[in-house]
Amino acid sequence: MNRKSTRRLEGKVAIITGAAGGLGAAEAKMFAREGAKVLITDIQEEPLSQVASEISKAGGVVIFIFHDVSSEVSWERVIKKAVDSYGRIDVLVNNAGILGNIMSPFENRTIEEFNKVIGVNLLGQFIGIKSVVPFMRKVGGGSIINISSVGGITGTSNGTAYTASKGGSRIFTKGAAVELARDNIRVNSVHPGYVVTPMTKNMERAQVFAKAAVVFTPMGRGAEYDEIAYGILFLASDESSFMTGTELVIDGGLTAL
Repeated sequence: MNRKSTRRLEGKVAIITGAAGGLGAAEAKMFAREGAKVLITDIQEEPLSQVASEISKAGGVVIFIFHDVSSEVSWERVIKKAVDSYGRIDVLVNNAGILGNIMSPFENRTIEEFNKVIGVNLLGQFIGIKSVVPFMRKVGGGSIINISSVGGITGTSNGTAYTASKGGSRIFTKGAAVELARDNIRVNSVHPGYVVTPMTKNMERAQVFAKAAVVFTPMGRGAEYDEIAYGILFLASDESSFMTGTELVIDGGLTAL
């Protein structure tokens, strides 16, 4: 799905986490096409550098950095890199996320796994927002987009750590939106339905979940990356200037059932 760029993010600086592939990479490429200077992060440095190379070759402005979103020290490095390189921060997309062992029996799940999923999917968003807020205040506001999931709205029979983290992201977003509204910092969440991602393609058990997700999606298919990324682009742009605390559901009708 390729549409002509309209430079909807001209002059903005955006940080996108979890951008080494899948939805994060699609967001990064789209944001760059739309005029943003992007800083992309991930723990997977080689594929992340490839995404940066593709953006640069297409004429976009991009830098990349290794980043563990569950680490405050790692966030400090990212923020310093963004400010030193671009001078400001306007947009943060908290995209990084992990599934955890979504298909294991409940009694086999461990505290360590639960904490890891919460650490990346929820704590990472908290540290990210905490880190960028002072810099967004300096430029008069900004837009923060937390990537949640339909799993943050409805329960599932598997993946309790994942759904807990995504449900936490949903309500955390609303609390942050209310608190930061006075600073003209908007905070919204995006809730994709099933999207074909490297996580689901490369895990046999996740493929079982993916097939079930398609069956229960009224549109009968998973989303293309850009179908989700265009919603994120809208929230990052000034077109959504009166939207905060919103949950944008892009799920092919799944939660309408």
